[in-house]
Amino acid sequence: MNPGRTVFAQLLELLPRRAFDLAIKRYGGEKKLRRFSCMDQLLCMVFAQLTGRSSLRETVSCLCALGSRRYHCGIHVAPARSTLAEANERRDFRIFMDTALSMIASARMQLSVDADLRRLKIHAFAIDSTTIDLCLKLFPWARFRRRKAGIKAHTMIDLRVGIPVFMRVSHAKVADVSVLDQLVYQSGAFYVMDRGYVDFARFYRIHLAGAFFITRTKRRMDCRVRTRLPVEPGGPVKRDQLIRLRGPKSRTLYPDTLRRVRYIDPDTGKRLSFLTNHLTLDALSIAMLYRKRWKIELLFKWMKQHLHIKAFFGTTPNAVKTQLWIAVMVYVLVHLLKHRHGLGQTPNEIVQILSVMVFEKTAINQVFSELQQKNVEDQNCNQLTLFEF
Repeated sequence: MNPGRTVFAQLLELLPRRAFDLAIKRYGGEKKLRRFSCMDQLLCMVFAQLTGRSSLRETVSCLCALGSRRYHCGIHVAPARSTLAEANERRDFRIFMDTALSMIASARMQLSVDADLRRLKIHAFAIDSTTIDLCLKLFPWARFRRRKAGIKAHTMIDLRVGIPVFMRVSHAKVADVSVLDQLVYQSGAFYVMDRGYVDFARFYRIHLAGAFFITRTKRRMDCRVRTRLPVEPGGPVKRDQLIRLRGPKSRTLYPDTLRRVRYIDPDTGKRLSFLTNHLTLDALSIAMLYRKRWKIELLFKWMKQHLHIKAFFGTTPNAVKTQLWIAVMVYVLVHLLKHRHGLGQTPNEIVQILSVMVFEKTAINQVFSELQQKNVEDQNCNQLTLFEF
């Protein structure tokens, strides 16, 4: 039986409270604190993400209008706009980063694993970045071009469960490939990336770490074929070759054997050429792993459409990183909620439902089960068919 708790309060049970308290102590988040705690700040920002608040002023106005319902959601103080803005700008964003990483570590053990990767018994990660445009007048520190500002969110997701496990926010001018220097590679894991990350010196470091990479080859790559592996006649794999780099610089940066796979997508007819340092995995599995890389593109699209990571509540680097990491926490919360209660709705539908149900005093699983049952009843309503065949 639900003891009168709101949906919002039940959702927040998925937050790692102990990890959050330890992060506050680690970075001194509550030194010289009067009323507005770090937990209040987190809950206010999660409220803004779930209910679709587009600005700091709108968030504060809605929180003030809630009255006693705000307390039942766990938010003890209705902050002034300046108070919330100051908290976002001054409290160390690493408090929320460490809390998000703790959530991610727990979620990776709980969420269901991709069927293809479970069958192959491998760990695979996708690496990419997305650029977020900013107003140059408000964010002069993020100058990207003469009249434009922007930042990049360099991200790596676990393809087994589909959630981000690494994120670094940088100036938009920073090259994508530089993020490979900040990663700690897991031996035996696959790292999938597009050809914007081709750098043979960095690839060789991945190889020496015992990990594997899959990317697309650049045009006119200077190499020589050492061995031609057999391929199925008439199949999508046209060539499977073991190669060595032949350029005067590239062969020094990567002196070992590489593998090149030529593949034609059966659905689109597009010709693709993959480059990897794994010499024994079948070519179709290599193509499948690169196709899984699309999950990170869908992650960027979903977060930009359904969470607020393009309009920021503060103009300092710390405020921007705080909002981005809290958005990641909300993303993980939605996936944990879907998995824990076995919800049939998509993450998009879950966020939409939560946005209008956060203050209802109903059990979360009952909210979604009633909606699902209502949809089934609507489909099976007693209505005559217009056409009979």
